Amino acid sequence: MENNLSYPILEKIKSPDDVKSLDNTDLDELCSEIRRKLINTVSQTGGHLASNLGTVELTVALHRTFNLPADKIIWDVGHQAYTHKILTGRFDVFDTLRQEGGISGFVRPDESKYDSFYEGHAGTSVSQAEGIAEANRFQKNKNYTVAVIGDGSFGNGMVYEALNQTGASKDRLIVILNDNEMSISENVSSVARHLAVVRAKPEYYRFKATTEKALRKIPLVGKYLARFVFKIKSLLKSVIYNNSSYFEKFGFRYIGPIDGHDINTLCEALNSAKLVVDKPVLLHINTIKGKGYDFAENSPDLFHGIPGFDINTGDYLPDKCTYSSVFGDALCDFAGKDKRICAVTAAMSIGTGLSRFFSEYPDRAYDVGIAEEHAVTFCSGLSAGGMLPVFAVYSTFMQRCVDQLIHDGALQRNKIVVAVDRAGFVGADGETHQGLFDVPLLESLPLTTVYSPATYNDLRNAMYNAFYKDSNLVVIRYPRGSEDENYSSISSGGDYDIFNENSPVFIVTYGKETFEAMKAIQALKNKGIDVGILKLNKIKPLKTEAVGAVLNKEKLYFFEEGMISGGVAEKFASLLLENGYHGLYRSFGVGDEFVPHACVDSQMKKYSLDCDSIVNIIEKEAMSGE
Repeated sequence: MENNLSYPILEKIKSPDDVKSLDNTDLDELCSEIRRKLINTVSQTGGHLASNLGTVELTVALHRTFNLPADKIIWDVGHQAYTHKILTGRFDVFDTLRQEGGISGFVRPDESKYDSFYEGHAGTSVSQAEGIAEANRFQKNKNYTVAVIGDGSFGNGMVYEALNQTGASKDRLIVILNDNEMSISENVSSVARHLAVVRAKPEYYRFKATTEKALRKIPLVGKYLARFVFKIKSLLKSVIYNNSSYFEKFGFRYIGPIDGHDINTLCEALNSAKLVVDKPVLLHINTIKGKGYDFAENSPDLFHGIPGFDINTGDYLPDKCTYSSVFGDALCDFAGKDKRICAVTAAMSIGTGLSRFFSEYPDRAYDVGIAEEHAVTFCSGLSAGGMLPVFAVYSTFMQRCVDQLIHDGALQRNKIVVAVDRAGFVGADGETHQGLFDVPLLESLPLTTVYSPATYNDLRNAMYNAFYKDSNLVVIRYPRGSEDENYSSISSGGDYDIFNENSPVFIVTYGKETFEAMKAIQALKNKGIDVGILKLNKIKPLKTEAVGAVLNKEKLYFFEEGMISGGVAEKFASLLLENGYHGLYRSFGVGDEFVPHACVDSQMKKYSLDCDSIVNIIEKEAMSGE
């Protein structure tokens, strides 16, 4: 419910052209309506709130200044583009945000012609924007390309690779650095702030260009005067501006820092950037994350990615106990007894359950920023130095460091433990965040051990084994959310567990899919169908004994919450074949496709991984005699 709030201006906006037609006097009210819409919607659907509240004025300014979709806006990560969605014809369906069949929580081209790329990971926007800008140059296209990137993304090395190339070009490209760690920085004086505003005005660039042109026309000394003025100006800027010389060394024209919540100043700065024709521009703006909603302003980290919440109190119900929190507590317990253990995260200490570790063992806790590749290689160095590093990372972000896992992890034969959170379906975050690819990627790595625990006890056992029994690279993958308390005791501490071992029909599975299988065999038992379960706790390498335990079964069904291609089910099938299995073998999982956003229950059902689907599949074949 939206508390009967009305949106008289927003309701009339169907495209960026409607934003351009607004009077300046309407802009403040427009921003207020947008913030009300964001808060009310996200309180119901969940999503990324603080980052979107911080980019309202910037988005309005972009839509007033540029001609979309001819001009392109590239949103780094994409989770701060809710206002962009609202202003590009999606206001009427915005309440479907992150819901099955509704609009995505990220930008995606199949949703709107105003979205340029599928986004979800940080640090990609400058590379993408330079590609478009260079294509425009080659095709003699005069359109502009804008990359909007947050200061957090500047921890990703790919950004600097892109800046290095882009700065050498003369493309019509504008990079907007959205610095939301503070408002106007305290170390920028009032003089610097004033000059930053002056430099943002189009008149400044017209005057600058005219002056340089006039100086160069002076006989004999003109070009020397122009160079002298340029050197004096550069020296003065290096004293006043902390960031200008840094970005200009990359080849950019630097503007800023300016107030990212002042629409008029933003529009002037963007128009100034459009006048620069000899090099790309970096516009540095300061914004307040969570602006306009006190709870989000005061705790932007808690309102980054958030479930539904109470608007009046800011309260939301976190999961009481999760795999992440169990991992974090267990890691603290191990670290209390073993001073070699240290924790590494890539800007996700809260999400990965490491808050307590960072509090209790700050000298052994490392947040390397959004730099997963560096994190793995850093862990390799820690290990070589005698430490026992644990890198906690979401499955979707682990994908970014596959090269490092191969060369700086497995190949080095150093002990590194990678704790892969959010393995499996993640629900509303959709294609870019599903934890479905880590198993196929890891299956091909030599000298690598992979655990996929179902219960909290499985998780603790896997951590103990990783620290004190296994060698080389060890990966422990576990899902988002909580264990099924009804089956919390189904753990022997071994590499695999067997239930109903004398049954002629068996389900093979791992991870939290085990809970669906356990419910299914009870339902099948009530129907007079006897089914057993082989629960794999260690999925790489697979134990020969585990495969041998089901070689004499009439039917085997492998249910895997992951990709079929390259998954454990494929590996299990090849081992069965090698060992002469002659029964029926079927596997179920995700085929050759990306999984869109929906609730996890719906995703499980879609791929026949829920209890009801398992029961229907086995019952149907039992009745047909197959």
